Amino acid sequence: MTRKTLLLITGLFFLFGTLGTASAETLELLTWKGYAPKNLVEKFQEETGITVKVTYTNNEEMIAKLRATRGGGFDLAQPSQDRISSVQAKYKIYQPIDLSKIKAEQMIPSMLAAVKKNTMVNGKPHAVPFCWGTSGLVVNKKFAPNAWDYSDLLCTFYNGRVSYRLKRPTLIALAFALGENPFAKYSDPEAYKVLMERVGQAMIDGKGLVKNYYANGDALLQSMRSEEVHVAMAWDNGGWKLHAENPNIDFVPPRSGALGWIDTFALPAKAKNVEGAYKWINFMLRAENAAAFTNAEKYATAAVGTSQFLEKSVRDNFSRSFSIFHIDNIKWYPPVPASIEAIEGLILDKVKAAK
Repeated sequence: MTRKTLLLITGLFFLFGTLGTASAETLELLTWKGYAPKNLVEKFQEETGITVKVTYTNNEEMIAKLRATRGGGFDLAQPSQDRISSVQAKYKIYQPIDLSKIKAEQMIPSMLAAVKKNTMVNGKPHAVPFCWGTSGLVVNKKFAPNAWDYSDLLCTFYNGRVSYRLKRPTLIALAFALGENPFAKYSDPEAYKVLMERVGQAMIDGKGLVKNYYANGDALLQSMRSEEVHVAMAWDNGGWKLHAENPNIDFVPPRSGALGWIDTFALPAKAKNVEGAYKWINFMLRAENAAAFTNAEKYATAAVGTSQFLEKSVRDNFSRSFSIFHIDNIKWYPPVPASIEAIEGLILDKVKAAK
């Protein structure tokens, strides 16, 4: 082998070795379906050279996956802000957020402050906001022009035309409709149990009014399209999707307040590509990228300056459904104590078993 050939082979090994190293950098993302749109993943990969591997999940599975690995296997997760502090205090599956690596100027200040407060553990915040939305009523005004609050889910006028999930948001919504503030009772499990028993009994008494307890959003959309269901408790973007198909159907923020959720960015305890995670956070909260996400998924983001990039129909959805009053009236989910979830589970089981 000549010296020239040896140098050529060595150079090729170096070249392919370098390329292999560059392509080996990945970001393991644990998130909800739709939160990592293909076009934005490709754009991020082009900008950074980091390959994004996406695993879709939900809050319950997210906790289970991270508990099983003690916070390993993923570089970034997207839990709801009310599902972090109690989980972190018990299982230590996340690590604090380094706010110096976050471009805070890209985020709505009040929303960033709320998430910092609600995810504080041992004096350190464990998440920043990504997107938010609400659940309230989806109503077919052709048949239910006077449905304006969660109490209409128990109204005999809509007998056989009602749908909702047998999940904790329904319990909370009906408690607010009864004039109570369930969140204020989180610190008093006994008082919360009494309230939930009252709500559960109302649901049992109104069980005959329910067309179905839907298990997923697609099932609800279909029952609204077919006009089998006239009043449902559901998410704002589901109502907006139906409105685009049928102007009689729309999302209605309830008089007692829509229930608001915020999904976040949080770092698992054993994240390997932490720097890549911060790059993804800042990338997704850049106004034009955040707007691209909202245009695709119809969820509002925590990013500022998105309006100029939003499609007109998307802007119209928000302006049609949310006046200043309705926004101020949103009931944001606080962190959930484990004892509270246990109470809710028992009540829901009782409603499900009731004849």
